[in-house]
Amino acid sequence: MFLLPLLAITASCQKAPELYVDKASVQLSPVAGNPSVAYFTVHGGEEATNLIQVSSPMAIRVEMHESKIDNGVARMNTVTAVPVAARGKVEFAPGGLHVMLWNINPAITPGKTLPLVFSFGNGTRIQVDTPVQAMGAAAH
Repeated sequence: MFLLPLLAITASCQKAPELYVDKASVQLSPVAGNPSVAYFTVHGGEEATNLIQVSSPMAIRVEMHESKIDNGVARMNTVTAVPVAARGKVEFAPGGLHVMLWNINPAITPGKTLPLVFSFGNGTRIQVDTPVQAMGAAAH
């Protein structure tokens, strides 16, 4: 008899899922002028939205890209928006979605962090201080 009211109270106390970013890392290019790459996971909140931009005050140019195999040929295309489903998960990982960063401030070296700012269609902005690794190092 007491179970039903307890379940109702517990359900009403649960926090709504939040939009957040984790597992972020930047792989720093060893060649000046060549782009570096960032990987991360976006977790959807209560409502669907789009990731519309990733930026950094420490890089001159930042773009979202997607790698695909098209008729046996590897291609990389610029992406302007990435859908994030409510309570869903979108992974930016090697061979798929990723972020390219050009002209990173030379003070940013492996072992330091680089701020990435994630902007969403619903107006949310999230800053993540992202660990920087040498290109080819194991992901964070």
